Amino acid sequence: MAKENSCLTRVATGAVIGGAIGGAVGSVYGTYEALRFKVPGFLKIRHIGQRTVSSAALFVGKFGKQMVKM
Repeated sequence: MAKENSCLTRVATGAVIGGAIGGAVGSVYGTYEALRFKVPGFLKIRHIGQRTVSSAALFVGKFGKQMVKM
């Protein structure tokens, strides 16, 4: 039985929230960047995916650490 406010629970919650926000931001920015730089064909999907994953990973790290400090 884990406590509701344990450190691991807060870090996991921060990681989930960070992943969701980072994924959304990354997909919007990746789409904008792919259209702006006129990435050809199916490379757009790859470009958007790379931006989404990298942004989500960045936000998971940031939100996970922030939740520990709370």
